[in-house]
Amino acid sequence: MKNTYLTSYFPLLAIIMFSTSLALKTQMELVYFLKKTGIYQGMLEFFSESGVKLSLTILLLVLFFMVFAALKLVADTINGLSLLFFSKDLQGESLTKARQGSAIYFIGGALSLLSLYSYIGIVILFAAATITYFCYFVYKTSSTMTVAGLAGVIFFQVIVWSSLLSGVLYLSLKIYNSMIASLPI
Repeated sequence: MKNTYLTSYFPLLAIIMFSTSLALKTQMELVYFLKKTGIYQGMLEFFSESGVKLSLTILLLVLFFMVFAALKLVADTINGLSLLFFSKDLQGESLTKARQGSAIYFIGGALSLLSLYSYIGIVILFAAATITYFCYFVYKTSSTMTVAGLAGVIFFQVIVWSSLLSGVLYLSLKIYNSMIASLPI
């Protein structure tokens, strides 16, 4: 007997592992920056060296956890909307079939802990897990769709994610440029 809820904790563990790897790498870079600018010595008056590193790691872990949790929430909503618009499945069996794909992110998160000395490695692992999950999702849900519905799901996902990422990138660049322009140089 196969329990469908056996892998229900994989998304949480994947989020924790990706967040941990990014938090540890960012903490290393942040400590280096703080030492270089001389701020780190002032911090050592209030905390021990391990206390500073632990505090930074925990704060960064919480920050990255919130980002990945929000991404998962958005991804689940987009997956549900794409199936609502393009699937013939009315019982939700497609989502049950695709649920085991969370193991892909779990494996990616575990591998990201091995490459925590490289932002590029972590990003590549996250992107590879995302692309692999997308292919798995399309494959598992394709049995309840027509060819037009399958194309609709793929285009819907690509267009929505592209729009979201482009919008965030545009706003980030706009804010960055306005901050740079306002500096009295």
